Amino acid sequence: MVSPIVHERLVRAIREKRLISFDYKSTTGRVAEPHDYGMKGDAECALVYQITGQSRTGASHGWKMFSVSAMANLQVLHKTFAGSRAMPSQHHVHWDRLFARVEQ
Repeated sequence: MVSPIVHERLVRAIREKRLISFDYKSTTGRVAEPHDYGMKGDAECALVYQITGQSRTGASHGWKMFSVSAMANLQVLHKTFAGSRAMPSQHHVHWDRLFARVEQ
């Protein structure tokens, strides 16, 4: 279960098109544009475009899906981003329930 604080931060970051920083599992210092946040089955997930930071796969940037319950130290940054990157992969995600999606 994701805490109400984390839920609110993700919704606000998407609504205001603000970057987020977070740690994920064994990696720290990721910075990303949050684009979608919703439910896939029983899991709350975030579709983001990571722009910097560590990655277990070695790809420090690009489209990534994260389990929100595994995200730690989530912060909404002051820096904003332009909005949707209009990438086909963003729109092919099947959400069982969508909480927030970045608008153009």
